Amino acid sequence: MAERVVENLNQALHALLADDPALTVLGEDLVDPYGGAFKVTRGLSARWPDRVLSTPLSEGGIVGVAGGLALAGQSAIVEIMFSDFVALAFDQILNFASKSTAMYGRRVPMRLVVRCPSGGNRGYGPTHSQSPLKHFVGIPGLSLHEVSPFHDNRAVLAGMLATGRPGLLFEDKVLYTSRMYADGVVDELFRYDLIGPDGDVARVRVDEEEQADCVLVVPGGLAARAVAVARELLLRDDIVCQVLVPSRLWPLDTDTLLPPIARAGRVVVAEESTAGGTWGAELAQVVHRRLWGALRAPVRLVHSADSVIPTAAHLERTVLVQDTDIRQAVKEVVSGD
Repeated sequence: MAERVVENLNQALHALLADDPALTVLGEDLVDPYGGAFKVTRGLSARWPDRVLSTPLSEGGIVGVAGGLALAGQSAIVEIMFSDFVALAFDQILNFASKSTAMYGRRVPMRLVVRCPSGGNRGYGPTHSQSPLKHFVGIPGLSLHEVSPFHDNRAVLAGMLATGRPGLLFEDKVLYTSRMYADGVVDELFRYDLIGPDGDVARVRVDEEEQADCVLVVPGGLAARAVAVARELLLRDDIVCQVLVPSRLWPLDTDTLLPPIARAGRVVVAEESTAGGTWGAELAQVVHRRLWGALRAPVRLVHSADSVIPTAAHLERTVLVQDTDIRQAVKEVVSGD
């Protein structure tokens, strides 16, 4: 049976704790038998009771303690129960953790990862369904990653800690029960490979097809929706799409993303956040500037609606990005409308 994303994350944390005796994992309700709100930390406290710690309900306090551990030369991973509440730790991330690598007269490693279960489509309502990644784009010294079904979280988390700079890992909650893709196979039509110097970008394509009518660039939480759109467009409309899914969203890895986009000449960037100051907007302006002569259509952005996220499922779907929104954007870009 294929490994699920939640199991992959759990095994990644097990491996990191085993490999690094200076690593501490902190968060609300992490300790067994509960094992975290989404069971990502299940079983960890039984093996490492002194290094897997449940904390009071204080996101600012949790991240502050973790930042202190990192500043003292240790490693720390924090779980924010819902990413909406990372706003309560914004000062610790913006003014302490991200600055501490560079404000003491010498570079100071800060091995700190803040995990943020994010996104909607689960009926959790306005304050438990947001995708707040955009509020952290462009903070000097801070890296942003997003979990995907293509990237092994053992490598992702280990790589984030190894950089010596603090980072946020966003984890779309819908992905937790999804299967991890393996061995380069998505389904009977699509294959994938990992491209770029560190394999940070998953590229989904039809077999060995190099040429595409359009490239879809999405973070990990939208990967399954983007692949479903690519499949339907191929079978119903004879439109060939490649899907690019970066693991690291910030700083941008444009050197890996630009060549496939240039070959296609058309690109749709989709993300679940609301419009304005987003990762997708930053990517769009780089693509526009560097590929102006190769583009056959303007860069198209797809976002969620400018609205509070409802709890009722039928209303939530009208606000958050759905397959139909992405598919319509691709068809308009390809047709020139």
